[in-house]
This record gives sequence, structure tokens and C-alpha cells, in this order.
Amino acid sequence: MQLVLKSNLIIFLVGSALFVPFLGAVHLFDWDEINFAECAREMLVLGDYNRVHINFEPFWEKPPLFIWMQAFSMNLFGVNEFAARFPNALCGVITLLVVYNIGYKLISHQFGVFWAMAFAGSFFPNMYFKSGIIDPFFNLFIFLALYHFILYSWRNTGVNPDKTHRTSSYYIIISGIFIGLAMMLKGPVALLILGLTAGSYWIFYNRFKVFWKWRHLFLFFLTTLLVSCIWYGYEICKHGTWFLEEFINYQIRLFTTHDAGQKGFFGYHYIVLLFGCFPASVLAIASFFRNKFKLDEEKHFKSWMVLLFWVVTILFTIVQSRIIHYSSMAWFPVTFLAAHTMYNLFTQSYYWQKFMQVMFILVGLLIGSALTIFPFIAKNASLLSPYIKDEFAKANLAAEVNWTGWEPLIGVLFIVFVFAGLFQVNNGHFKSAAITWFGGTACTVFLASYIIVPKVERFSQGAAIDFIKEKANENCYIEVVGYKSYAHLFYGKRLKPLNDSTYLTDRLIAGDIDKPVYFISKVGRSEYYKQFAGVKELYRKNGFVFMRRDPIAK
Repeated sequence: MQLVLKSNLIIFLVGSALFVPFLGAVHLFDWDEINFAECAREMLVLGDYNRVHINFEPFWEKPPLFIWMQAFSMNLFGVNEFAARFPNALCGVITLLVVYNIGYKLISHQFGVFWAMAFAGSFFPNMYFKSGIIDPFFNLFIFLALYHFILYSWRNTGVNPDKTHRTSSYYIIISGIFIGLAMMLKGPVALLILGLTAGSYWIFYNRFKVFWKWRHLFLFFLTTLLVSCIWYGYEICKHGTWFLEEFINYQIRLFTTHDAGQKGFFGYHYIVLLFGCFPASVLAIASFFRNKFKLDEEKHFKSWMVLLFWVVTILFTIVQSRIIHYSSMAWFPVTFLAAHTMYNLFTQSYYWQKFMQVMFILVGLLIGSALTIFPFIAKNASLLSPYIKDEFAKANLAAEVNWTGWEPLIGVLFIVFVFAGLFQVNNGHFKSAAITWFGGTACTVFLASYIIVPKVERFSQGAAIDFIKEKANENCYIEVVGYKSYAHLFYGKRLKPLNDSTYLTDRLIAGDIDKPVYFISKVGRSEYYKQFAGVKELYRKNGFVFMRRDPIAK
């Protein structure tokens, strides 16, 4: 017990050190980060925590649970980037504690440590705990729901009785609570993921043998309904079914069209996981094909994790909108399988394979080379202009960014970590290799987040946000035209409208106005707006066009 308490304290301190520093070092990114942060800011402005708003109009794309977290954080830390991202930093620490303790209970202390290391020391799992998007908490709640459903199945079938000391009803209720919470974050896709995973286990591993009791399923759905109705039920009772109808239509669009703006290719998510979850992804491959187990619970839990991986990746391959974090639920099985490989190497139940060596070298070199070469390219971005056809992207490259020349060392350091770990694993020092790989990757992400990401942001949106922040305290309107953005709302500190027409774009462009309007557009899209009387261009910078319209004197 003392070992577990000490391990939890160390994990808490390490997780806090990895995820909390520099949360406010870079502006929030359009669209998702600024979108959710703006919803939270408007909760504070309106004093309305019952409904999500964007631009002070009801927002149907997301339920409010994560927005509540951000609003609470903003009450503590102010309306800023740190507050918007702090909930996910906290989620990161909780996630590391969860996977360690589950790994410890299932297999051993060392396995739990490997699992926590794999989560903290792989690229995207680490990076997303520094973000302001919904998925980290969404994934955690689904995983906790699945974990308790697995315990329920074990309890109900008599498998692994030493691991299930509670009643079947307890496990199924806890599972329902977490799915209900996940549905208050992003909606019914949480229930879909759990249902498809449980259904796949029933078909492929249980051979259609019923392992549940119908009264328990009723209890699960009742619990899920009661938890989710904390908000969904209230919303329907107070405002009718409008939100629910719009939300369902939005979910259908995501599944059937490229509504989110990214089409991707068929194997998109597998490539994303291979590179984004490195080094865990390469280590996980070996565990996909290894079927010898020391413990029965190890075998069963691994089966669930493999199924979860395939359910998530196949489901979001079918979904037409393909975005990096759509497959992020797969980080749990990938990191579990990576820990499984490291644990088997550590206990000498598995031998280091040549194909893993090759994969480590290839993927590690590609990532490290990209991190090393990118700063050189970015520093000499103007040389790329003749080869870029997109006018906006070409203008982005003209941004003045201060590259010191030391940035490529981050990529070089990462390559050193990769090969140092390979040297250790080839000499049988598997625990040291895990520390080197996962610790090295965590250090790489930490340095890149502080040194490289702020510079990248200067290319993509820096000029526009600088302009918005400059005008935010002026008595004026700020509007974007010709493209979609939430930056002018959050960084412009938009106030509650005086009436329904206050922020209508058509009115601001050509109607009566009571104070100056600043417009932001992109090169190639601004000419249409300059034809309106009184709209004049101020200047252009890094692909953005800044315009102004003054009230007509009467």
C-alpha cells in the first residue's frame, strides 16, 4: 500500500510538471480551442450556465459539461489561455493516475508504471493534455465506463473473482454514470463506442453467449438516462426539443459528410496513430500478435483493449469527417498494449524482435528529422513561396518570426533518445529503455510546446489575433468576413448584443452603424467587401486583410 501511495504521489507531481507549465504561452487555436473557450466566456458574460452560446446565440454542436469546466476555471484564473486549457491539464494528471491504478490492480505495480509512462510519453496523448478541446475528458469517461463494464462482465460470469469485490449492480451503475457524463461532453457517440465494443466482445470472444442480465442492462440505461438528463432533460423541459433536433442533425452531418472540414484518406487514422502515438504505437504492434499470458485477467482485458482499438479506428474511418482527435479514444488501448510489450520484455516473457527495431528506427528518424528540418524550412520560408499556389498560405510564410537557430536541437535530442533507448533494450535494460523513450518524448513535447509551437502560431493566425487584441479595448465592432473564425469573439471581448441586429454582418458592412467597424478577411477574399461604401483597406499582413468602416455623419 505504501508503494502505491508513493507511486500515485510521484505520478501526480510528474503529470503536473508535464502538463501545467506554459499552458498560456501561445494563443488558443481556431477553431475548436477558441470556440469552446468563447462558449465558456459567454457563460460568464451572460451569467447563463444552463445553455451553451456562441456569438450570444444558442450553440447546438456541443453539450455543456466541458464548457462548465472551462467557465469554472475562468472564474478562478481569469479569461485567458491558461484557464481554457487548465481542465485538460488536470484531466492528464487524472488519466495517468487512472491507468496506473488499473494496471496495478490488473497485473502489477510495474505494469501500471509502464502504462502511465506510455500515456505521458507519447506525442499526441501528451500534447492534447495541454489543449483546450473536449476529447481528453470524453475519452477518459468512456474508458472508465468500459472498465467498469468489463468488471461487471467478470463479476457476472465468475471470471477473475479476485478482481471483482463489488456487486454486479455497482459496476453497471458506475459504468452508466460515466457514459452519462461522456454524453454530456459530446453526445451519444460515447454510448455507441461502448455498445460496439461490448457487442464485438459478445460476438467474437463470447461466441454469442449472454454474459449480462437484462435487469442490469435496464439499470445501466436508466443510470445513463438520469445522469445525461441532468442537462438534456432540463434543456428539453425549458426550451423544447430544438437543441436536441439540431444536435442530432449535426451528428448525422459529421458521420455522412465532410462537415468538419477535413476529408482525409482511408487509412488516415492508422497513420495518425502510428506517428502521433510514437513510441507507444510501435511497441503496441508486438502485443497485437502475442497470445501467451501469465494471468487470466491479463488475457481478458487485452481482448477488450484490442476490440476497443478496432471499434474506434473502423468507426472513425467510416465517418466522413476525419480529424486527428476523432481516433484519440484509441490512445487507451495503444498505450495499454505498449505497456504490455514492455512488461513482457521486463519479465523476460517476450524477446525484442528485429521488426520492432526496424520500426523504431524508421518512425523515430522520420519524426526526429521532421522536428530538426522544420525550423530550417520555417526560418527560410520565403524560399518556398514559388512552389505554393495557395495565395493565403504563401502570404502566411511572410510572417516575421524570430528563429534563434537552436530549435533544430529539439529534433536532434529526440533522435538521441530513440537510439539511446534502442541501445539499452538491446542490452537487456528494458526499464531504462522505457524511461529513455517515454521520458525523452515527454521532454521533446515539453520543449516543442514552449519553443516551436508559439512560432508556428505566428504563421497561421498571429497577425489576425494581434490586430483583434489591439482593437479589443476600442469602442468599435470587430468582424471577420470571407472565412470562419471565433478569434474576434474571444480576443475581441465581444459584449452582449443590445438587440438581435447588433452583430449582423450585413448591417455592419452596409447598414447604419453607431461606431467604427473593423473587418478582417483573407487575401483573395476581401475584394467583395471593399466595394461597399465606406469600407476601406487599412493594410495587409501575413495573408490577412484589415479594413475599416466608419459611421456616416448625419
